[in-house]
Amino acid sequence: MKTARILVIAGSDSGGGAGIQADIKTITMLGGHAMTAITAVTAQNTLGVSAVHPVPTEMVLAQIDAVIVDIGVDAVKIGMIGSAFTATQVALRLASLDVPIVFDPVMVATSGAALADEATIAAFGLLMDLATLATPNLPELARLTGEEDPIAAGLALVSRHGCAVLVKGGHEEGDALADALIEEDNLTSWQGQRIATNSTHGTGCTLASAIAFHLGCGDRLARAVEQARHFVRMALHEAPGLGQGQGPLGQQSVRLDTSSGCGPLPRLNQVTVTGKDYAAMVAFYRAIGLIQIVDAPTNNYARFQTGGGATFSVQIDPEEATSESTAVYFECDDLDQRVERLARAGMAFEHGPRDQPWMWREARLRDPAGNTVFLYKAGEARRFPPWRMDDE
Repeated sequence: MKTARILVIAGSDSGGGAGIQADIKTITMLGGHAMTAITAVTAQNTLGVSAVHPVPTEMVLAQIDAVIVDIGVDAVKIGMIGSAFTATQVALRLASLDVPIVFDPVMVATSGAALADEATIAAFGLLMDLATLATPNLPELARLTGEEDPIAAGLALVSRHGCAVLVKGGHEEGDALADALIEEDNLTSWQGQRIATNSTHGTGCTLASAIAFHLGCGDRLARAVEQARHFVRMALHEAPGLGQGQGPLGQQSVRLDTSSGCGPLPRLNQVTVTGKDYAAMVAFYRAIGLIQIVDAPTNNYARFQTGGGATFSVQIDPEEATSESTAVYFECDDLDQRVERLARAGMAFEHGPRDQPWMWREARLRDPAGNTVFLYKAGEARRFPPWRMDDE
């Protein structure tokens, strides 16, 4: 399966919320390979930016050249550019590179600190002339065009530079949000509800990098934007709540909610087993460590979240018989300690942790309905045992 190679040209955020750090986390979680040309080093956290040190233009270009000549590039994301001279030279260097380019014209940090001077903003036009897509937020869009109406501003940029423009509604007031992708011959819009969180530092960087990843995988532009929006929303839901100000997103916690890799395989979402006693089944699966996320006893249904993001459900049906041929496996990094703790609490195991010929270590028990349950630890042998078939 092909790995998308994404070159990110942007600044470093010491707090890890935005910039290169957000870009790398996003591309990695989506299944791509992130490469970087750092344009500036910033000292910042969730409260603001305290210092900015631009990287010399020749060093920015050297990073770009080193990546292109050896690894190759499937798409480029440009964020904080550092200086007008760097913007001009980067545009010249990328002109011969025939890959999608996503330009996020970073001017101001989430905290309000300026990240681009007037000369640098004036040079943004050279990058938009090359870009497949520009992703300014509403204040940036107004600054670039002088237009108050976002759609009129987006149309002006499309007409002026030939790139598509994503008009992002995140800076609008109210709970309803709308984003619009304006292309030369098409307009696509998405609606959604605002996610109540103070952890929004890096949303623009994350969105642009996710779009670049999907374009690098060969997705059409509208599809790439749709997928990237979903990733950002999931990362907002997963925000860890760090810092005293505008906190970072939770890219590292997004699992199985967005496609990963080019040509994604079907992903396992959930497994459902049948039981006869709702309370006993819920107690059992909570005891082994699952997190209950649906509690619907009147509908004879409970649902649990696992550590990897997939879910596990119990459907109560007194008339349905369980099958000896069905087995459910839960992977546990702390297998031996977990089994010992459960056994001390009175849970009966058919056998404790054992090393198996197939290189897994397993413990076996049954849930209250008689379904076979394995707690196991496999390490790299789970996905890469010696007998694994080569990917086609």
